[in-house]
Amino acid sequence: MAKFLRTSGRAGVRRYVDAAARLLIRVGVSANAVTVTGTAIVVAASLALLSQGHLLAGLIVVTLSVFTDMFDGAIARVNGTTSRFGALLDSTCDRLADGAIFASLAYFLLAQDRYLGSALALTALVFGQLVSYVKARAESLGIECNVGIAERPERLILAAVTVLAEVLGVPFALEAGMGLLAVLSSVTVLQRLLHSRAAFAASEERVDA
Repeated sequence: MAKFLRTSGRAGVRRYVDAAARLLIRVGVSANAVTVTGTAIVVAASLALLSQGHLLAGLIVVTLSVFTDMFDGAIARVNGTTSRFGALLDSTCDRLADGAIFASLAYFLLAQDRYLGSALALTALVFGQLVSYVKARAESLGIECNVGIAERPERLILAAVTVLAEVLGVPFALEAGMGLLAVLSSVTVLQRLLHSRAAFAASEERVDA
């Protein structure tokens, strides 16, 4: 969830999510199954709906499927089955889902001869993947890197608003939205690189001292 959702009404939302998680556990649904199923639906909806211009239907299906991100973690937490593999699977599926969404939008724009929008969608995709990569690489080197103005939830919300604006007939909505996403994602990459550089420098200073 976006940062403002993480800090407002968290307890109330978590109560309902945990209740749903307990129901899923009772019927034998695992956290990893929810992760894979949600991702499969996002990919299918992106390829079958978004890429073919069925933007409203695609937006609805993808938005509902993205909410599985809340449930897989809740199931693992409530069931006491959190694992490193589960975290890896979740991150991998997130990258796959993002790739399907933005690549499908790029294909739709290309099919409409909207070449600038298609290029911007691909640029937003590349920088969005870099946002996640820089964090993962920095943390593998021992530096926490949870910073930046456009993390995945913010990017998905902005993408959803952009698609909705396109559905409502706002001129050049996808071009503007994809351009903004590309800029915000590139800024986030830079923020994370600068944060990591400062953290590495501080760590090296402590070692030298």
